Amino acid sequence: MTAHFAVFGHPVAHSLSPRIHELFAAQCNIALAYSTTDTSTRGFKDSFETFIALGGVGANVTAPDKAAAFEFCTRHTHRALRAKSVNTLFQRNGEWQGDTTDGSGLLRDLRERLAVDLHDARVLLIGAGGAANAVAPALLDAGVSQLMVANRTRARAYDLIDALADENRTRACTIEELPSQGMFDLVVFAAAPADSAQCDAWPISMVSEGTTFIDLNYGARALPTLTWAAKAGVTRLSDGLGMLVEQAADSFEIWHGVRPETADVYAALR
Repeated sequence: MTAHFAVFGHPVAHSLSPRIHELFAAQCNIALAYSTTDTSTRGFKDSFETFIALGGVGANVTAPDKAAAFEFCTRHTHRALRAKSVNTLFQRNGEWQGDTTDGSGLLRDLRERLAVDLHDARVLLIGAGGAANAVAPALLDAGVSQLMVANRTRARAYDLIDALADENRTRACTIEELPSQGMFDLVVFAAAPADSAQCDAWPISMVSEGTTFIDLNYGARALPTLTWAAKAGVTRLSDGLGMLVEQAADSFEIWHGVRPETADVYAALR
């Protein structure tokens, strides 16, 4: 029997998730169908309930619906509770449960694909929305020495670090205050593609040749920030494709009990 899965959000027409899960399924000899559902008209809850009624058994969620997915679930994993975000929905004992694999996917990409040592690293997280909330707890768990959250509005940045409840290692600032914050070992751009225009205001002093720069968007959506980083002298930089593939593999394991190999899938999409 073919199991049905989907990714929910807006926009999702560009999503690589169906292709990724098709490649994973072929690798693991699992029959599945994976589609996209745009929630811009009906919202997440109504769209997902229709999916369930049609026999859907699991789902991924992207922006802007991760908070709505969190609210929909009756149970959550520990990491989903910390992030207040859900990107993976699954059924256990008749209940819809939620997990977030964004943080684990980012860490695996940084460590295994980009060879980044996060222990005692000074990290700049640009953005304080859903993507930033999803990955921030995982960065702290990786043993970074400091996590600086920079956002256009100070209040949103402080909301995030307050939620993290780690006052010794978290700081917040506005984009305008970045010139006084020094250099970072890792810069993670976790804002929407539309916010990449702000990179013209970033100080070159926040990076060095040894800095790793990653934009959680992928493909053409990441070009403005990656171009800025390259011009600033950063040599280790990446878009979010690796994270996307790794978080998808974690979701696949939740649904099917086996974690697929990711190297060939990443290469096929790159």
